[in-house]
Amino acid sequence: MAVRLYPGGDVKANLTDSESLRTPSLVRGETKSPSSPPPPHQQPPARPRLGQADFPEGGARAWLTVSGASACLFVSFGWVNCAGIFQSHYQANQLSNYTPSEISWISALQIFFMIFSGIWVGRIFDSHGPAALLLVGSFMHVFGMMMISLSTTYYQILLSQAICSAVGASMVFFPAFTCVSTWFLKKRGAAMGLVVCGSSIGGVIFPVMLINLIPKVGFPWAIRTCAFLVLALLIWANFTVRTRIPPVKRPFEFKAFLAPLRELPFAFLTAGIFFFYWGMFVPFTFIVVEALAGGMSEHLANYLVPILNGASIIGRTIPNAMADKLGHFNVMIIMAAFTSILILAVWLPSSGDAAIITFAVLFGIGSGAGIGLTPVLIASISPIQQIGARTGTAFSIASIAALTGSPIGGAILTSANGAFQSTKIFGGVACAVGTLLFIAARVALVGVKPKKF
Repeated sequence: MAVRLYPGGDVKANLTDSESLRTPSLVRGETKSPSSPPPPHQQPPARPRLGQADFPEGGARAWLTVSGASACLFVSFGWVNCAGIFQSHYQANQLSNYTPSEISWISALQIFFMIFSGIWVGRIFDSHGPAALLLVGSFMHVFGMMMISLSTTYYQILLSQAICSAVGASMVFFPAFTCVSTWFLKKRGAAMGLVVCGSSIGGVIFPVMLINLIPKVGFPWAIRTCAFLVLALLIWANFTVRTRIPPVKRPFEFKAFLAPLRELPFAFLTAGIFFFYWGMFVPFTFIVVEALAGGMSEHLANYLVPILNGASIIGRTIPNAMADKLGHFNVMIIMAAFTSILILAVWLPSSGDAAIITFAVLFGIGSGAGIGLTPVLIASISPIQQIGARTGTAFSIASIAALTGSPIGGAILTSANGAFQSTKIFGGVACAVGTLLFIAARVALVGVKPKKF
């Protein structure tokens, strides 16, 4: 079977008769009998056919969209990357009476709602475009952050940080990815790399702001200062993020979210994202706590998060640009394997400040590539007109991993009486399983032959 990408990111295959019986999903959308089209009342709405020349691959509107989308990632995923700072702060202050596992549910639910909301955000995007989503999401995200600054109890923090702010962040996070995909095809990996680079910069700026502002002005005003920065960036995003593809209104049907999973490559890819995210968020959540337990000074330990996120700028730009030349799946497999090895071979036996800092830098590069390439892989095997819904499907399933990964790690930590080895093994093995599933997705698409894909 020969598989190639045709303009718009769709997968198209040249199949023999026997192959087509085994893999009908790859050619879903092509009628079996061209001479017998469906009746007019059964035909879907007309959609523009896209060729490679239809993608501008640049221009003022395209790069303005990239800049606004990068701002969206700065305030959404960049804010979520502060999980280690919040875990450490809550354990020592407002929520000192709660266990690490209980506190970790806040960050886990925050990531879950931000990613899981894509299941309906993507559908709204495909039907109505990004404008309303960006406006409402901006209000909810900033309002939720302001409420964090007033929260003192567990349930208040849960409602403001894990639900209100997270759902708002989701409404700016997903349109950012999908809008950029409509402007680029050949340079999609590089463009997406610049977009997700915003989350790395946010993951540096926000922790540094919190580390320095909390001792000087207190936790409430530190959060409010971050919220004002988020507001300014989201104003820019609302004026710049635009899609090139006109929305096509469709009825809201749940089966539309499950349909992509009938495609074997998409199912393997989604499962791979699930397991990779399941393990990847463990170091994000526990690296600061583990460093403190190992004797690192509190000041230096708090800077592990911005160090990790700063290094991820490399991981979210250079591998994406290389992937446009070497193949997106190829580079993803390499970087996912690299991340798995780092957790099991570097973080697991590490002790001492130098070893942990080294791991933070290298893990930032590896995990950054994993995060940056995920939307590119989804787009590469999706029709461009359905990219919002299909991205939402993949990420909503991955959100379950984000929801459970850190609490499972916290529960393992508690059961081991504070020993981190088992938690690290869980994270590393989960990432390794994700890597194997990425390989399975590639094999399902193009086989085992070495080629660009």
